[in-house]
Amino acid sequence: VPMTGIIIAFKHLNFAKGILHSDWAGLSNFEYLFKTPDAALITRNTLLYNFAFIVVNTTVSILIAILLSELRSKTKVKIFQSAVLIPSLISIIIVSYLVYAFLSGRTGFVNGLLTSLGKENISFYTESKYWPFILIFVNCWKGAGYSSIIYLAAILGIDQEMYEAAEIDGATRWQAFRTITIPFLLPILSVVLVLVLKDGLMLYDYVYALTSGGPGGATESITMLVYKQGFQEMKFSY
Repeated sequence: VPMTGIIIAFKHLNFAKGILHSDWAGLSNFEYLFKTPDAALITRNTLLYNFAFIVVNTTVSILIAILLSELRSKTKVKIFQSAVLIPSLISIIIVSYLVYAFLSGRTGFVNGLLTSLGKENISFYTESKYWPFILIFVNCWKGAGYSSIIYLAAILGIDQEMYEAAEIDGATRWQAFRTITIPFLLPILSVVLVLVLKDGLMLYDYVYALTSGGPGGATESITMLVYKQGFQEMKFSY
């Protein structure tokens, strides 16, 4: 039933007339969207950022899970588990302030360090080339720890006798990982990927909190466009 609201996209929405009685616009809203110079950039950003998030986060999460599984001290496991989980519990707004504290032009930790070394300051918030790496790093730092707990549970569920048998047969650690750990992780990996892809296009909170789509559109996404056009410009049809 709510999907009937999609007809707004084919109308010149007039709140006084209501949705059903507003004038039809045909495909002009779509034409306007795809003629916008930023349309390709926004679509590219959304797809590439999500692809990078999935690859980097999955790789780092599995590595963290493997490292945690190698620890034999329960105390150390609890300490490291807590350490990797804490970032996922921090609000993205607080994370944005932490990033600003590190990257600010005048008072940031990074520029303070560069100044002390006699180097020139870097204006992170006005140069677009740095933000793809910063955004990917922040997303990984905040989300990889939570996913690693899922992978850790899967690794701990593997029968240790299989590893012992592989060791007796002369398998190296890498061969045991490739032939035992990876096949057991694949079902869990597929579930996690489905959950990640479900929200794949919702690249909003990181972008809005850290850069609001800037600088120079380097972090602009489809969801940011929806927010700006729908709730700032009030162009609901577009």
